[in-house]
Amino acid sequence: MHITVQRDKLSNAVSHVSKAVSSRTTIPILTGIKIKTDDEGLTLTASDSDISIEVQIPLEEAGEWGVTIHQPGSIVLTARIFSEIVRKLPSNEIDIKVDDRLVTQIRSGQAEFTINGMDANEYPQLPHLEEDKVFSVPCDLLKSMIRQTVFGVSTSEMRPILTGLMWSLEKGQLRFVATDSHRLASRTAMVECREDLSFHNVVVPGKSCNELVKILDDEQNPADIVVADNQILVKSKHILFYSRLLEGTYPDTTRIIPQGSKTEITVSTKEFLQSIERASLLSREGKSNVVKLVTLPDGTVEITSNAPEIGKVTDILAPKAMNGEELKISFNAKYMIDALRAIDSSEIKASFTGPMSPFVIRPTDHDWMLHLILPVRTY
Repeated sequence: MHITVQRDKLSNAVSHVSKAVSSRTTIPILTGIKIKTDDEGLTLTASDSDISIEVQIPLEEAGEWGVTIHQPGSIVLTARIFSEIVRKLPSNEIDIKVDDRLVTQIRSGQAEFTINGMDANEYPQLPHLEEDKVFSVPCDLLKSMIRQTVFGVSTSEMRPILTGLMWSLEKGQLRFVATDSHRLASRTAMVECREDLSFHNVVVPGKSCNELVKILDDEQNPADIVVADNQILVKSKHILFYSRLLEGTYPDTTRIIPQGSKTEITVSTKEFLQSIERASLLSREGKSNVVKLVTLPDGTVEITSNAPEIGKVTDILAPKAMNGEELKISFNAKYMIDALRAIDSSEIKASFTGPMSPFVIRPTDHDWMLHLILPVRTY
């Protein structure tokens, strides 16, 4: 193999695929990045058997040179070393030459590296997915949907299915749901797809979703998503992102969302968030991070927190509207802060059905988003 490639394009592609390289693998070749050429350009691939990422550098794009292929071929180079070399090379052109013994020469400007490669034929093949379940969603929307829910996935392996984000599609409406059994985050959006396309219980690992957010761009370019039996594939521009799906049945979360409410509070998202953050300054120091909310007869809301060894904090908040029964409720401040930070509307409505029942937070200006939090028993 012999190629000349633009450094910035190679560096960018290497940083994308590196996210799929495992540092702890029993298969030595998976510590590497596979580099392969064809008539279309240069393709880099990395996989840790949960996530696989493939990035293509075309010969040229929008009139800008990307790579020249002098002699086609393929090689696998150790990811850690290769990515460091590419980042630190001096010139904007990189020349890569591989001989019959897989010895790889990397030249740029006055710098030259010689490293040993691995046989690309031993690299596992990426899965081939049947493309019958395909839909499109703009990259920026997909990123914000993940960001607004993925923090709710469980970090405990006690129930592995809860460590993933549940995707479902019905009548063109895509829904993401995350829960760790103490809280729930849900976000929906209309997407482009065939009218008859629907699926449920597609659970993508939270780790995969976080990595996907890092490599998608912030533009409105559509990402095509292919859903198969045990894999999902996201295609965007020159990137292919594969992730395995979690096995098992995701719990039916619709049953736990209360339909009515006894107390409703409408409040500025920013003011409420700042108040909870102030209250959690002390509660964070204690083990529980619990904040207490009490509705007062004069129409205000009192937010308090008490850490016996340190002290207490009281904050009074004037809501935009409040109706229903008086309420005293305690909850984990971190869950509330995560939910409020994910909401991009200026006002929220919190609906309570009692001090020991889950409560719901929704934006006042749309119904795409819902957060549910279980209270903490302190009374």
